[in-house]
Amino acid sequence: MDTHAKETPAKGPVATEIESCLRLALNPSHLLVINDSEKHRGHGGYDAQGGESHFTVELVSTAFIGTSRVARQRMVNDALKDLLVDKVHALSIRALAPGE
Repeated sequence: MDTHAKETPAKGPVATEIESCLRLALNPSHLLVINDSEKHRGHGGYDAQGGESHFTVELVSTAFIGTSRVARQRMVNDALKDLLVDKVHALSIRALAPGE
């Protein structure tokens, strides 16, 4: 799953906060937070000053066992609801249960 790690810059404060919120809420066995912001330079929501506005999260959690893809997305969005208000413009989610 770590295919983008070489492309991502050092983890900034928003990425760190995303990671912290997801660890606390969903206790993932695997978590990768990828800052995709630079790919969206010049697009709506791009944060030229902070450089942290667009993210991909990949996570594996037992919390997702027996849940639909939509339910998993809702769980992630709920864990990040405060950040989604004004710090994160776009979020791509890949949420899996163990073994998937």
